Amino acid sequence: MTRKTLFITGASSGIGAETARAAVENGWNVGLFARSADKLADLEKELGAYALALPGDASSLEEQTDAMAKLAGHFGDVNAAFANAGTGLSQSGTRKGDPEEWELLVRLNVLGVLWTAKAASAYFVKNRGHLLLTGSAAGRTHIKGSVYGASKWFVHGYGGNLAEEFREWGARVTVIAPGMVDTPFFDEGKPDKLKPEDIARSVIFAMNADPRADVREVFVMPVN
Repeated sequence: MTRKTLFITGASSGIGAETARAAVENGWNVGLFARSADKLADLEKELGAYALALPGDASSLEEQTDAMAKLAGHFGDVNAAFANAGTGLSQSGTRKGDPEEWELLVRLNVLGVLWTAKAASAYFVKNRGHLLLTGSAAGRTHIKGSVYGASKWFVHGYGGNLAEEFREWGARVTVIAPGMVDTPFFDEGKPDKLKPEDIARSVIFAMNADPRADVREVFVMPVN
């Protein structure tokens, strides 16, 4: 069976890296996109011939578009894309928040998702592909003054809008919405919370659904 190909932003660590490992184990090729070239090179070496390191900045449409073209040239197509790259803020709230940090967050958490969708759509309109977006429990509830949470509300709303657009081509869209995950996103470890591999399994679940089934959202919360 021909292996399909998945493009992952934020692939150098955490959820992105674990999703790459799970995808290769489940018969996919993976394109590893992130700014950390050294970490991508190590992951590519670990995963072998089924992985391609694609260093780049997810806040750039040009860099995402070029990376997908390289991936398609290497493996033959781009069948799925996981808009996973994201960032948080050092200070919460509006009054105490840093506008410069907000701008960086919007570029990655909002525009970065738009760029993945835009670049991937060129492939999906032809191959009935699958777009996955990292949302959050923070995008499903109101949190006092949370600009980060608002960026994830965008992901959830846009994901639903995309699903209605992409279904016209037979393509699918899934928002993966985790609660707190023990990843490098946090300065301190969260050992009693979800692990990146829990979220990676959710991505694989959505991608492996029968083509007639459009899994619109997978919402995963830690038991504790």
